[in-house]
Amino acid sequence: MRGKILFLVGLGVGYVLGTKAGRERYEQIRSRAKGVWESDPVQRQMDRAGDFVRERAPEVAGQVEKQLRKINEQVKAKKTSKPAEGA
Repeated sequence: MRGKILFLVGLGVGYVLGTKAGRERYEQIRSRAKGVWESDPVQRQMDRAGDFVRERAPEVAGQVEKQLRKINEQVKAKKTSKPAEGA
């Protein structure tokens, strides 16, 4: 029982100390990440990626539609070829 109490006390102390240091570190990481995200090189790459997706979207949509039709036909074929229950 004593070990459990000491564990809970240690957990509480660790939590309090961790939250104080953790919040400062979190803000530091967040600030740096925001700076990187908003940098010109990253934004240029994001624009390029968006352009690429817009160019390829119709092609990808066509392929997806083709595959969905194929799957739909396979499902229909399985349903019609299934033997009647109780036979």
